[in-house]
Amino acid sequence: MGTLGSRMQASSQDLEEAVETACASGKHGCECRKRKRTAHCDCDSEPDEEDALLDTPRRKKLKSTSKYIYQTLFLNGENSDIRICALGQEWNLHKVYLCQSGYFSSMFSGSWKESNMMVIPLEIPDQNIDTEALQVVFGSLYRDDVLIKPSRVVSILAAACMLQLDGLIQQCGETMKENVSVKTVCGYYSSASIYGLDSVMKKCQEWLLNNLMTHQNVDLMKELGMTPSQQVSSSNLCPARATLVNCKSLPSSKLPLEATADVMEPLIQSSDLFVMQVEMDVYTALKKWMFLQLNPSWDGPIKQLLADADTWLCKRRTELGEEEPFLKTEDGAPFTPVFRHVRLQYIINDLASARILERDNILPPDWLTSVYKSQWFAMLRTEHDNDNGPQDANKEEFESSSMRCGRKLTKDGDYCWRWTGFNFGFDLLVTYTNRFIVFKRNTLSQPCGGAVSLQPRRHLAYRLRLASFDNSGKLVCSRSTGYQLLTLEKDQEYVVMNLDSRLLSFPLYVCCNFQYTSPHMDRRPDAPEPESSARSVS
Repeated sequence: MGTLGSRMQASSQDLEEAVETACASGKHGCECRKRKRTAHCDCDSEPDEEDALLDTPRRKKLKSTSKYIYQTLFLNGENSDIRICALGQEWNLHKVYLCQSGYFSSMFSGSWKESNMMVIPLEIPDQNIDTEALQVVFGSLYRDDVLIKPSRVVSILAAACMLQLDGLIQQCGETMKENVSVKTVCGYYSSASIYGLDSVMKKCQEWLLNNLMTHQNVDLMKELGMTPSQQVSSSNLCPARATLVNCKSLPSSKLPLEATADVMEPLIQSSDLFVMQVEMDVYTALKKWMFLQLNPSWDGPIKQLLADADTWLCKRRTELGEEEPFLKTEDGAPFTPVFRHVRLQYIINDLASARILERDNILPPDWLTSVYKSQWFAMLRTEHDNDNGPQDANKEEFESSSMRCGRKLTKDGDYCWRWTGFNFGFDLLVTYTNRFIVFKRNTLSQPCGGAVSLQPRRHLAYRLRLASFDNSGKLVCSRSTGYQLLTLEKDQEYVVMNLDSRLLSFPLYVCCNFQYTSPHMDRRPDAPEPESSARSVS
């Protein structure tokens, strides 16, 4: 048996495993060794070594049935009992496989005239579908898995929806969600809205909320104002065809503006928008975006975009002699729904920002007048009615009107900052040090712009989020405090978040929402103080 062991060492691994079963360290592994040896032991005989070899399993990878079916029946078309003709191409297929499709199953089992036809001309009403997409979709009926390229997923999705292939539709949706990026997000969003993939739309919207302001991109800003058909084609998701949306009846000059509110409005409205710096930067981003929609041929670096937008607005006012606000003009009207969601109350609290609003003359004066009035009464309530800030949970009000601000931390280190503007005497310092994020109500220890409240206690509602992203804009890590109510005394500090160094990835983006004044107009000045200094609100 020792000789046998050495021979088998040089054999394949499968054979080696068999030998290990038959012998162990040169000794017999049979049952005969466990019993008292009798006069005769079959395993000692020479022919049994040959039996062991004969019983050794040998593996040989056979061509899978799926691959055989795909090659023989689909690619070669053997034993075909039906021919499908579409887009100038023919496929020799089989009814038994086509019946996996809800479209063909209804066709063959119903009273359609095609149910008894051997050659079926297939009309393709969806212009997203091309021959390559049909090749993939028909082939999926003959195999277990399908490889979907992100650049081809929209065309394949269109064909899968037409033929009612739920499994393939789901796979297209997963492919889209895994490959959302600056180049695909607009096309994926539009396609998902056309074909009813709500989960893909939600994923794209989340990506846009996180990246619209943290990673500003000229091409993305241009695409965000296009019609669904333009978005799909411009992102090269379906270069050969257009979409179902028919824009031929619209004037060409108006085409880029048809979907402005559809995509941008929910982003600007959301309290989840990852704002960098302050609300004024939201207004500035919209101004640049509007300029690109009206000047789609503009080509230049992102750093030059704002200056060119301001120059264009100024030149327009001068040459056309326009005195009315831009949103009241024919060209500006389509952008009105989006600009309505800018939270102007946090822009006019800064003098330099308020002057820019007046200079640009984009917004109607009555918008600003109502905001000035509202903020003036809020200041009077704070000063004379002892409005110390929100003490009651009102998450709906917080979501719709909280201050949005953010900061980028390029690398690990020590940071301390405040967001500019008058915040009704609440000077809040934010510190990042030793992986702690701390809020401090500053009253006397550091100089600050504007009046500082000396009331013993001040209340605020807040939510702080942290995020870091990879090169495609996907979240690498994220954390959130959720909606919180906090009470701070003079110069009091409060640890908002303690971070795990293993989860940190830089650059790190900090996004905060704040509410400094009570949303209740009739709040009584003698309302009781909260029992705890910090409360979490579900």
